[in-house]
Amino acid sequence: METGELPVEVITHILNFLPVPDRKEASLVNRSWYFAAQDSLRQESIFYNIPASSASLGTIKSLSRRRVCSIQLTNLDSSSTSREVIKYVAGYLGPQLRHLCLRGSNITEACFEELLLACPCLTTLDLSSCNSLFMPGTLLSKQETFLRAQKALGKLQDLNLSSVRYLSDLTFNRLARCAPRLAKLSLARCHVTFEFDAYHGSRDYNSSALLSFRNLLHFLAERAGRVRSLDLSGTSISSQAVKSLVQVENLRLHEVVLQGCRDLSDEAVGVLCQHQPCLATLDLSGCSELTDRAILALCSRLPDLRCLMLGKLPRVTDAGFQGVSHLRHLQSLNMSECSFVSSSELVKALGTIEGRPQLVSLNVAFCALLRDSSVIALARALSRSLRVLDLSSCTSITNQSIQAISTHLLNLNVLRLAWCKELTDWGLLGVEQPKEARDHSKEKDAGPKFSRNFGNMGFFLPPPQDLEREAPILADLTKQEGPQKYPASLNTLTRLRELDLTACGKLTDTSIAKVISFPELRRLSLSLVPNITDTSLTAVARHCRSLEHLSLSHCVNLTDRGFAEAAGTLPRLQHLVLAGCNQLTPQTLKAIGRECRQLKCLDVSMCSGISMADVELFQSRLPLQTSIHSRFVGGADLSVTL
Repeated sequence: METGELPVEVITHILNFLPVPDRKEASLVNRSWYFAAQDSLRQESIFYNIPASSASLGTIKSLSRRRVCSIQLTNLDSSSTSREVIKYVAGYLGPQLRHLCLRGSNITEACFEELLLACPCLTTLDLSSCNSLFMPGTLLSKQETFLRAQKALGKLQDLNLSSVRYLSDLTFNRLARCAPRLAKLSLARCHVTFEFDAYHGSRDYNSSALLSFRNLLHFLAERAGRVRSLDLSGTSISSQAVKSLVQVENLRLHEVVLQGCRDLSDEAVGVLCQHQPCLATLDLSGCSELTDRAILALCSRLPDLRCLMLGKLPRVTDAGFQGVSHLRHLQSLNMSECSFVSSSELVKALGTIEGRPQLVSLNVAFCALLRDSSVIALARALSRSLRVLDLSSCTSITNQSIQAISTHLLNLNVLRLAWCKELTDWGLLGVEQPKEARDHSKEKDAGPKFSRNFGNMGFFLPPPQDLEREAPILADLTKQEGPQKYPASLNTLTRLRELDLTACGKLTDTSIAKVISFPELRRLSLSLVPNITDTSLTAVARHCRSLEHLSLSHCVNLTDRGFAEAAGTLPRLQHLVLAGCNQLTPQTLKAIGRECRQLKCLDVSMCSGISMADVELFQSRLPLQTSIHSRFVGGADLSVTL
């Protein structure tokens, strides 16, 4: 039986095993595969971005035939075009929509109500930063509209009101009463009043001027049996307010996000853990007053925790992670920018967990105290489970770490090594660096170095690299056959989908052209790697044909010739960053425009060989709407403009 004769349901089942970009490609085979791919995408609630333009009207009709249930509307305002788009969405997509995002839109109240009433199946509604909608304070104020909205939002479970400056108790209560099944609420960065009590002696919580914590407590008390997730990030919530909130009777939260709440204390976290023991997700990133005491409390009292975000906690040390062994179900841990954490205690804790640790994602970016010994131990302990590892700006790690990662973490999907300046070709190739090469590297490192503040941005030149001396040694060692004598090379990570090598300034064509060969790779950053040339570019394009995001900013040795050859093998490329590549000319733009037909974003800022006229001509010929960043094109004098 040929594939064209297979039932659509069978093809849909097969496509479910493929990543989203591959399903999009498969949809081009024939009509049956097209509809099967659309069914497969719809099952995962893929969001379709619909801009407010007349060109979107035909798209909306097409999406209705695919029974799309998740959309995001952008650039909405009070114009007639926006009103027409909303009318089409309401008429063609409304009855089947389950997820609607209006983030940052300047939609009018009348248009919003028209759209809302046409969507009776909504389960998720994102109104974040929709300030114009809430500014008048009359949303759903008409009794007839309110009653109809109650029917339309009867299934709503997730409401995002973050960054709405004009949200008041009155408008919040109207929306809340329309959504009796609400389980997830976000009020991040809203102007909630915690100290001032506007209702002293009163129970009428309907102020049109402010959003009060007392009204929020009243809402949680009424919905305690249903609300499971609360986000108050970026608010001025006090420790006392947190204590009051978590002690609401019958409230059993599974997710709490308090990112950037700087007044939060260790004591408040202890009370939170005591009264909300069912938490599965907790985000305390940026709560700068917290210490090891808070971390120890949550490790001992939240046994079901699966996702823990502890980034930007300057007072936390390794001692706080001694209790991580109690978190047997932990799958995601973020401890980035904890400057006094070396992960030594984390390594010990993971070693004492019964069975295998289940950690899937680990972020230790900007932990300057992290050493090779800790990375090696983590790689061994998490060899079966880890899928995402972020070591960005861990400036002390060396080739030993990358070789341990390549040897043990064979299931990695995401690896970020930006600003790990000690990594060299030897590490990526999995070759043990000879003593003479190590001594020579020390001599070279005695001069000026890259730094995060003074990189190769055109102000300072990198130290000269004596590549001729090391290249023959590397070439000979990589050609050796027989039993594996050296550690694994980076290309053993065959499942990689994202790789970030930004500012790894010691890397050259010798390693990049040989090891960057990942068939599933979607994102790659080689920005600020000044020694790579067209050789690396063409090799990457040839071996990573699934690339969608490619960043090559300030790779000053790239030329038009390299892009003329590489562009033809990057058909899926959507985002390309070429800022500061001064040897490029309009010939590169022609090659990209001709071959990369799915391109959505291009950055040619600070490219001295490309003029503004070239950019405008390129944009006029694009088949799709593309954003082009072109600051300082044509060779601006940055010493003046900065």
